[in-house]
Amino acid sequence: MFVDREKEKNRLLRAFERDNTRLIVVYGRRRCGKTALLRRILPPKAVYFAADLRETALQISGLADRIDEIVPGFGKPVYPDWESLFNNLGLALRERTILCLDEFPYLVKNSPDLPSVIQKIVDAGWPHILILCGSSQQMMYGMALDGSSPLYGRCDEILRIRPMEIPYLKEYLRITAEDAVREFGVWGGVPRYWEIRRRSKSFEEAVKNHVLDRDGILYEEPERLFADEMRTSVQAFSVLSLIGSGCHRMSEIAGRLEKPATQLSRLTAFLIDLGYIRRDVPYGESIHSTKKSLYKIDDPFLNFYFTFLVPHRSRLEFGLIDPVWNDIRGRYDGYLSGIWEDICRRAVPLMTFQGKTFNPAARWWGNGLDGKPMELDLVAESIDKSAILLGEVEWRMRTPVAKLQRELERKSRNLPFAGGKSVIKALFLRKADGEAARGAAVPDETTLVIPPGRVVSAMDG
Repeated sequence: MFVDREKEKNRLLRAFERDNTRLIVVYGRRRCGKTALLRRILPPKAVYFAADLRETALQISGLADRIDEIVPGFGKPVYPDWESLFNNLGLALRERTILCLDEFPYLVKNSPDLPSVIQKIVDAGWPHILILCGSSQQMMYGMALDGSSPLYGRCDEILRIRPMEIPYLKEYLRITAEDAVREFGVWGGVPRYWEIRRRSKSFEEAVKNHVLDRDGILYEEPERLFADEMRTSVQAFSVLSLIGSGCHRMSEIAGRLEKPATQLSRLTAFLIDLGYIRRDVPYGESIHSTKKSLYKIDDPFLNFYFTFLVPHRSRLEFGLIDPVWNDIRGRYDGYLSGIWEDICRRAVPLMTFQGKTFNPAARWWGNGLDGKPMELDLVAESIDKSAILLGEVEWRMRTPVAKLQRELERKSRNLPFAGGKSVIKALFLRKADGEAARGAAVPDETTLVIPPGRVVSAMDG
């Protein structure tokens, strides 16, 4: 089953049709479906080659044998280097052909000169389309967008394959909106994880067999992800472990690691670029100047892994899966509160409130007009800058709607940054009890009650 990726498919197909397209770069974190996407849209006569860690001579021979399937006899000669193979290929192909080199960083690891070779053939007017694909985001990004790279400025299309949104998980697993939130808390938006989940009869069975079992496919997944991007994963593993345990301020993280915070700035920026962690700042604060920063794990699977699995690693090594699962089950709804907040904030730009559309939402924390600390789960400014959306987000099954509404009303009057703008208030609820659940008006008509089905479906635009 293949869902979504329509935008990515269309961009690539349009690039294939352009006469001047020569070089395409496709990259993104492992298991996000890059290979599945390419193999789905490549024409029958395209040459697809998946690189590995063999020596250069064996890789060249392997690619030549693959080309031999469409150009009989191409694999017979021994090509001494990549340049001779590409030059001969350009002469041997009688019509415009697509050559896709998957896991391209493996080739560069053994042949650092390969990007320069590709630069040379592209500049010489190579008449075919070359697709370079890889999971090492740092290397692929550097080769395409780093000014010092030989390939800089030569790519006709650069496509980053990102994790997918929650509506597609709901569609893929054929589950309710509420169950989609529960599943998303572990599998996130990574299609390969969805495939692994689908093999199991239940959510519990999937987590136990594939994540908590030391022989499970995903038991050592973070190490594999980090291996794509860095020589050693010790410090990255340590930082994410601390964030997963509740250390969200850089001063706390640095203190626990007994390192100055400045020594961790490069690593945290790198992990943010990869999409593994994020830096939250209060709504309205500049990310460049504020000192009010909280670091959170941005990837749901890594968040689950470092929140629940890492603290129990010793027990899991002894096969104590059921006791660990019982602990997770007792805490999972609390964990999902944060996941639900993220989903609701991401949904805001795709929704309308009182006829207005809004910019991306953020949390806010600080002192109210009364000088006392105050927090809001969700704040966003309207596109026309005339209104502020304030939201409280609740995942609890039995939600005291009236109490939440009164609290949000109190906070709206104590807000220090409304600046004369109209204030729209919203409750984002898993389920509303009583009269609100049956559609009765909430006391303040400006407050909206939004069940998860509506928010989740809004995320697909």
